[in-house]
Amino acid sequence: RIYVRKYPHHSKMDSSGYRERLFTPEKVTPSTRTLNFIFWLLEAPEYHIPFVVLALAGAAKVALELNWAQFAGVAIATPILAPVLLALGLVAGSRSHDPASQKGNLNWEDYVTIKDSRVAASYRGVKIPFETAIELYMNGGLDFKGEVLETLWLRKKIFRFCFTLGHVRFFLTKFTGQLINHAQSTDSHEVKEVYDRGNSFYAGFLGPRMIYTSGIFHDEDESLEEAQDRKLDMVCTKTHMKKGDKHLDIGCGWGTLICHAAANYGTVSTGVTLATEQKNWMEEVNAPDYGVKPGKDVNILIMDYRDIPVPEDKYDVITCLEMAEHVGIKNFAAFLTQVSDMLKDDGFFYLQIAGLRRQWRYEDLIWGLFMGTYIFPTADASCPLGFVVEQCERAGYEVKTVENCGVHYSLTLNHWYNNWLENKEDMIEEYGTWWYKNTVIFLAWSTIIASHGSSTVFMLTLYKNRSQFERKDTSVGETAVAVQL
Repeated sequence: RIYVRKYPHHSKMDSSGYRERLFTPEKVTPSTRTLNFIFWLLEAPEYHIPFVVLALAGAAKVALELNWAQFAGVAIATPILAPVLLALGLVAGSRSHDPASQKGNLNWEDYVTIKDSRVAASYRGVKIPFETAIELYMNGGLDFKGEVLETLWLRKKIFRFCFTLGHVRFFLTKFTGQLINHAQSTDSHEVKEVYDRGNSFYAGFLGPRMIYTSGIFHDEDESLEEAQDRKLDMVCTKTHMKKGDKHLDIGCGWGTLICHAAANYGTVSTGVTLATEQKNWMEEVNAPDYGVKPGKDVNILIMDYRDIPVPEDKYDVITCLEMAEHVGIKNFAAFLTQVSDMLKDDGFFYLQIAGLRRQWRYEDLIWGLFMGTYIFPTADASCPLGFVVEQCERAGYEVKTVENCGVHYSLTLNHWYNNWLENKEDMIEEYGTWWYKNTVIFLAWSTIIASHGSSTVFMLTLYKNRSQFERKDTSVGETAVAVQL
């Protein structure tokens, strides 16, 4: 059914405690090359992991004078023990970094109520691990005494950000398997299930534009819709869309961008999604609203990105807003090459991608595991900017512009959070209390994460790095290098 949306009063980001937020001292140390090594392993795990395992086993055989049976034992044990030791190291490091003691912190009993007296007693006088607290909240065992976002601005003084048994279980089973595998059937099933949950679910927080990405704000007091319309124009302008251009949007969601481009820039736009619900929304709501015709001006293909057909004359513009994370590290290079094969030599590729900061903190990883568990499955390519730019350049692209819209995303998420609270009764009636509370945590926590750089979103404008590409005409002018339009 088409959900009749409410229009709540919007408010500034500081309406829920932003100005009163608390920080704890951060110990920042220079990053090592370990992450680069992990990226290299995961780009081709079927080749790189056996190579490293055999190299280590060979080195052990020579250094320790092992026999062949012992060599085989080391080779078998290494890929099993390595992720286990990594997980245990993260658990120990996080617990050492954020001790359980409440000394110098806030008393959690002033902010939350744990319903089970035995569980409450076990945490009396110490900070509750945040993963434990939110699992209790989502499953009805904990209540926030105040507004959730307002409380979470103080989270470091109330909760303990350490890895738990739940994190280890997810990391060693589903997450590690996903990193190495990323098979089309598995990826498609997990992503489709998320976005076919129901259009009314997403309308409950996205608002009338149904855009699951950041707006661009000129002022904190602007409405979400103003910021989202500006964002759509920015994407179209950055990619120099014009009448008659063939436009492909990979991971098109509910088709708002393709309808906006067709209506305002005269493109013939095709979207790609796995979710039938999203195509239905585009045809029944967005296309009529924008005055464009499905099948003529706009179209959505229901398929995995790997199955997108390459037209004979290729595309003038390809856009991909926060779908590439689902591609995974393993498939990222192949995805960029696929896009290049579908793009004209004088075409533009707009890539928008979320990623954790390179010099991560434990909360960053804990938030990432929550998102991978419940919100964005298979999205392990949420990497620092350096990884993305290196992959793009290796695939033959030149980076024209790259911008960080993290703060804009925080404002957007805060609007989504307010929308979701406004629609509480409808959401609980249709989807249940668990999904309502899960989404409250997702939107509240992500508002904070995006506001202080734990994770951010980068907007890249790219084209093929060919000598004959006309750079001057697309780089000189009033809006050619504009950050906000």
